[in-house]
Amino acid sequence: MNTLKFVALFLIANCFTLKTYSQERTPQEISQLISTYKDDPRGPYHRIKWFCEDGTEREPKDPCPDAIGGGIQHASFKASALQLRRSNHLFFGEILAGLSPKEFLDRNANFSRLKQYQIGKYLSSVDNGWVLRKAQFYRGAIQSEDEETWGKDFFIQILKDDDFIIQNYYLIRQSLKDIPHSGDDNIAQLMRSQSKLLSEDHPSFMDIRIKIHGQPEVSDIKLVNNYLKTKASVLKAEELTAFEALVKTMQAFYAPIDFKVLQDDLSKITEKNEATLSVSNFLKDYTQASTPEQISSAIANVLYTIRTHITDFKYSKNRLAILDLSIQLENTLLKESQEWESENIIDNLYKINTLACATLGTGLIESWEYDAIESQLLPQISGEKTTLKTLHAVLNVSRSIVEWTTTMVKANYQEEVNTYTKFEPLAYGFIDDKVRSSISLNLGEEVSELGALIAKLSNINNAVVDLKNQTAIRGLNPGYAFGKLMVVDGNPEEVNVNSNNIYIFEKPPSDLKPVAGIMTVSEGNLVSHVQLLARNLGIPNAALSYENLKDLKAYDGKNVFYAVSNQGHVILKVEGDMTEEEKDLFSKTEKTKNRIAVPVEDIKLDTNEVLNMRDVRAVNSGKLCGPKAANLGELKHLFPEQVVEGLVIPFGVFRSHMDQQMPGEGKSYWTYLTDTFLKAEAMRVENTDEASIEAFQLENLTKLHKAIIAMPLSSAFEKDIKASFKDAFNGALGTVPVFLRSDTNMEDLKEFTGAGLNLTLFNIVSEEAILKGIKQVWASAYTERSFKWRQKYLSNPENVFPSILIIPSVDVDYSGVMITKGINTGNANDLTVAFSRGAGGAVDGQSAETRLITKNSSELLAPARQPNYIRLPSVGGTKTYYTSYNAPILNEKNIEDIRVLAKTIRETVGNTSDADQAYDVEFGFKDDKLWLFQIRPFVENKQAKSSEYLISISPNINLNKHVALSTALY
Repeated sequence: MNTLKFVALFLIANCFTLKTYSQERTPQEISQLISTYKDDPRGPYHRIKWFCEDGTEREPKDPCPDAIGGGIQHASFKASALQLRRSNHLFFGEILAGLSPKEFLDRNANFSRLKQYQIGKYLSSVDNGWVLRKAQFYRGAIQSEDEETWGKDFFIQILKDDDFIIQNYYLIRQSLKDIPHSGDDNIAQLMRSQSKLLSEDHPSFMDIRIKIHGQPEVSDIKLVNNYLKTKASVLKAEELTAFEALVKTMQAFYAPIDFKVLQDDLSKITEKNEATLSVSNFLKDYTQASTPEQISSAIANVLYTIRTHITDFKYSKNRLAILDLSIQLENTLLKESQEWESENIIDNLYKINTLACATLGTGLIESWEYDAIESQLLPQISGEKTTLKTLHAVLNVSRSIVEWTTTMVKANYQEEVNTYTKFEPLAYGFIDDKVRSSISLNLGEEVSELGALIAKLSNINNAVVDLKNQTAIRGLNPGYAFGKLMVVDGNPEEVNVNSNNIYIFEKPPSDLKPVAGIMTVSEGNLVSHVQLLARNLGIPNAALSYENLKDLKAYDGKNVFYAVSNQGHVILKVEGDMTEEEKDLFSKTEKTKNRIAVPVEDIKLDTNEVLNMRDVRAVNSGKLCGPKAANLGELKHLFPEQVVEGLVIPFGVFRSHMDQQMPGEGKSYWTYLTDTFLKAEAMRVENTDEASIEAFQLENLTKLHKAIIAMPLSSAFEKDIKASFKDAFNGALGTVPVFLRSDTNMEDLKEFTGAGLNLTLFNIVSEEAILKGIKQVWASAYTERSFKWRQKYLSNPENVFPSILIIPSVDVDYSGVMITKGINTGNANDLTVAFSRGAGGAVDGQSAETRLITKNSSELLAPARQPNYIRLPSVGGTKTYYTSYNAPILNEKNIEDIRVLAKTIRETVGNTSDADQAYDVEFGFKDDKLWLFQIRPFVENKQAKSSEYLISISPNINLNKHVALSTALY
């Protein structure tokens, strides 16, 4: 590179320093900066310097003298890279030597800097050095010996903390693979990245690359060598070298286990306990002649023992050594378990049990989680047969473990991956790489084989286009839909959905607008607002694997028919393959059957004063106020010590304010609203297309939304709310933090739940914020999301009237939702409960601790995997905290309190003529005391459940059918 070009690149990389940035850099600016670093021989580095122990810096030829403690030499960073750290908390090209371990660990940001280092290593492996594309050859920038010395010291320091190890076992083991500390490298990741880069330059190599990534085996070496033989004559010298490097990496990866090396490593550990004994016994009892099954089973037990006894070591250097040994053993397990072939059901169940134990030993699930499902994973099977019912139960819990392992990876890294993906799309592959390099991949394959056999024995045959492996696909909610298929492989929160489309998400967005159908890799929790809306409205909903999602990208943008039966059977076919019966499901007559009319004849709009919640009962729902306030008033009467005080701003207060003149319109707010809907009807009469009508309505409602927020409150109302507030909460307005909850007449109807469509304001204190918040909550009834859901399913969506429920904040330790029936089992005597830490738990799709609670048991359906949660400080607002997953959220006392609550609700709430009515209850625990926040009827879509078509595609399964354990898998 000539001098002028180098100077130009240097100026581009540092151009951001020419102006001061107090705000975050945009993704576009960061992406541009990355591009300049890639082309710069020094990347994000400025120059080589000596960094002395006393904090001073010296020129490259002027070493730090011993008299001041010596020092280390490495690159300094460009001003642009340092600025990026300050503005965006982003760390590119990290140099470890000389760093403060505390700063690098970055505990207050949930270990973000450490995780970014790992992502940076991944990007470097898959993108030819990434920001160090040319700077990786910058001599002296990074000193490997100093990096390893720092890494070893770092781990010895952090591994002194027992609690840190227990709470972050998975993260620690992953960081050991990426942070240099003993001359090691992540050879599995290198193998995958080398094959990926080669397939990008040589499309004919893609099939082999997919094999290496998806089902790696030692025989893959032969595949690569055969490919080389057929292509040798057309490959350039540097290309041959790259393929030969891959073969060399694969040979190293698949080299037989070196028992002598392991024995030498073990001998360096100066303390003896159960962990060292388990390794010693393994090395004594097994040889290279042992079968893959024998070695895999033994290693799984060793990994389990190391994890459960890691804190028995007194010295952190021994903890580091045993963890390094565990990683070597894990690498061996990955290879041996691929060679272990299970031939029949009993072999398959044993292998699943072994690999599930290994997921605990490698940190992919927690000890308490494994304890919760161990008996279900390998039930008491005697004799030579079992039943389909037992096999289905084992399959369900096995699938759960696979999902828990992948959600553990996401829980640890998703936040940083989402941040990086905005400016570097390649970062999105990081989580998939972590999953593929774990025992989760092998476990998933084994569970899929069991699923395929059970589907065959049960006559359950998903018909999802031409996908090869459909056993991971399972229905969550019955229904059928027709529309354009949209496959979203990325952050769903930024997707602008269309109500006529069918979406496949990796995770359902928390603020989902109407859709025709959904499929998700992570189903979320069973009682989130999104899941409840889908169940209520008959929106077909299913879970699938990430591999399925990637395969379905081939159908992105195509019109498809999608159906989920009552028993979880899933159909997805292109429009041209639809039967006449399926086409008839979407006739105009059929569509109109689903419209729901909201009753407004009994609404009372002449009540203009604020009400004390104690004076409101369930019978007032839809008349004076919405069901939240009415039902909570009823609960206050039934459970006076477990329900807070409250105020209700009835429909009439909102309606009277809407009679004011709307600025710039020459009419009242209410007239403006009604004119909007009258105009829309006139447009329909004129045969205007629905898209244009909707655009007109949304434009007007957006204007109305803003106008309501700016609307003046009457002096009489302000006086009333202040007096009522003081009477109810024993404090003046502006001194007690409260929640403002929207409560419309279009919620909790017999056939429409409306859960989560309108605004709730958390923990607001100041008088100004509360008064403004009242108008914000009123206005939320006219947001695009709220309008679209009502417009799609209600015949009179214009008749929405918002009331507001005001309750004091309770800074709960954890909170969630209970459905007073088993959602999955259908048993009316069971309870489905989902809880997250902090306030607002479970309702917004958090990865919550989900349980099926029966009279005598509490079955864990899913552990919490939400890394952050909010608490409610007395000064108002929210404060975010981070958590670990090493302990359950609900304790036995909580579970028993939940049973008692459900029993009382069933006996005292609602219409006694509908004894089977289930309820959706929101509540929380503070210092183990239960607090009730909301109750509503749990509404399911009866039409979907009784649909003749959905019944016709549901297989009849004889769960009592006996199956020989010797039945072959293939």
